[in-house]
Amino acid sequence: MKVPLIEFNQVFKRFGDNAVLKGVDLSIYQGQVTAIIGKSGIGKSVLLKHIIGLLEPDQGEIRFQGQAINAMPAAARRAVKMKFSYMFQGTALFDSMTVYENVALPLKEKGRIPYREIQRRVREKLAQLDLAGIEDKYPSQLSGGMKKRVAMARALVTNPEIVLFDEPTTGLDPIRKNAAHAMIAQYQKTFGFTGVMVSHEIPDVFYICQRIAMLDQGRVIFQGSPTEIQNSTEPVIRQFIRGQDPEAINVAPSEG
Repeated sequence: MKVPLIEFNQVFKRFGDNAVLKGVDLSIYQGQVTAIIGKSGIGKSVLLKHIIGLLEPDQGEIRFQGQAINAMPAAARRAVKMKFSYMFQGTALFDSMTVYENVALPLKEKGRIPYREIQRRVREKLAQLDLAGIEDKYPSQLSGGMKKRVAMARALVTNPEIVLFDEPTTGLDPIRKNAAHAMIAQYQKTFGFTGVMVSHEIPDVFYICQRIAMLDQGRVIFQGSPTEIQNSTEPVIRQFIRGQDPEAINVAPSEG
């Protein structure tokens, strides 16, 4: 049986009296885009932050290629984190920096990369995402769709093996939302990264993801293909994907 690239094994997390993750089991496979879906405010972004190490589990373990991350030596853990990139909700571009400076930032933070190599990589990624010629513009001068593409360029400029997307289409109109989804699907095929995406966009994500995981009441209650979830007979799942629960879709984004 294929070993998951990333695996959650009975992961628990609470903040004070609020138990957010209550024994999460989850498998994420290499070369696929996995969408994490579920109602707003139930811990999807918390789960995503555990993957990249921004949060540590209270109980349970997270494995990378079969090895428990918390049992790895410090150097090995750092090496694992270098494989990741994170596309934040709302793009998180720095308004005081130009497009070039925003995209170059992850490369400069790595250190020891020559200036000309940074320049080459930034321009290459901007060209690949149809952003050539806007290097000197500031985020305030860009449309919402262009900001998303700049954020994507920044996430991909380090050639990561895994890219995490936290609500990548929040705040976009339907046309730009569809364009952003198409962009993620297209560039996943082009660059071959493994993607994990938190999303409320049902059924849109079914068309760009190979795997779906649904979080409910602190646990993953489903993981499988888009076809399998759409054929599920479980009432909670059916209600959610059909939008019969008013809190399930088209809700305001939260830390979810």
